[in-house]
Amino acid sequence: MMRSERHQVKKKKRWKSVLLIFILLIAAGVGYSYFQYKQGVNQSLKSMDQDPSKEVYTFEGKKDQYGDTNVLLLGSDARKKEQSSRSDTIMIAHFNEAKGTFKLTSIMRDCYVEIPGYGKHKINSAFARGGPELMRQTIKHNFDIDLQYYAIVNFQGFVQVIDELFPDGVEIDVEKEMKKNIGVTLEPGLQSLNGKQLLGYVRYRHDAIGDFGRVQRQQKTIKAIEDQLSGIQTITKLPKLIGVVTPYVNTNMKTSDILFMGKDFLTEKQGLETLRIPIENSFTEPRVPGDGLVLDIDVEKNKEAIHQFITK
Repeated sequence: MMRSERHQVKKKKRWKSVLLIFILLIAAGVGYSYFQYKQGVNQSLKSMDQDPSKEVYTFEGKKDQYGDTNVLLLGSDARKKEQSSRSDTIMIAHFNEAKGTFKLTSIMRDCYVEIPGYGKHKINSAFARGGPELMRQTIKHNFDIDLQYYAIVNFQGFVQVIDELFPDGVEIDVEKEMKKNIGVTLEPGLQSLNGKQLLGYVRYRHDAIGDFGRVQRQQKTIKAIEDQLSGIQTITKLPKLIGVVTPYVNTNMKTSDILFMGKDFLTEKQGLETLRIPIENSFTEPRVPGDGLVLDIDVEKNKEAIHQFITK
């Protein structure tokens, strides 16, 4: 065999070896991620005090006209059946892959809007009447925003993820004493809150500004979590975190999509922007028979605000 031919054979063998090592590394990474994911699932299943079976929903979602992937986030109470309860927390997570941006819109539950097929009611009643699909239709009808995915998050899942992510708690400046109907007592001042305490903080609404204060605290908490995450360390935990929350979340998203968006959220440092609907000076607060006090919103003004928020 000629010297040049022997060189070519060695070169081919070397490339085959490199390729084999590369494939083995990928396989090991996938295997480790799957192991971590299953470990997280099993950890949550052991701590659950009820059957984790989930209702199956239809959801005819798609990307919006701006190319954003919008995820409808609904908060539910573990003590109530999903379909029979109104959703206390209504948010839209906006992800633009091309720009690498994440934004969050909070819709106050008492917004008095047209629910397709049911007339005008508080927006949170759309979930009880027709699940996430009717909520999707309601948001599309009033604000002309398409939603591609939904995620119904059991509050206990929030507690588990916070305790897994932040063993020493999340640092929050609690603005006043809080204890009514939240299962914990919080004293005012800067402190580190564990999962149960943080859930109580974001659910508290028994003060002069009621639900406005709760939405404000929810957005404040999400920004605090974002600020206190350490990117690389958290990325390695991502498969386990998804496993931890999986039993507590009813969603039509694939695990691979959650991993992809989660990785981008942790690595992109443009900062999370937030919006509250209704915006200032766009609503009145009348009392409506059958619904009580509502937020009667200027739909056009709030629709324009959401569209400007997404595109800026």
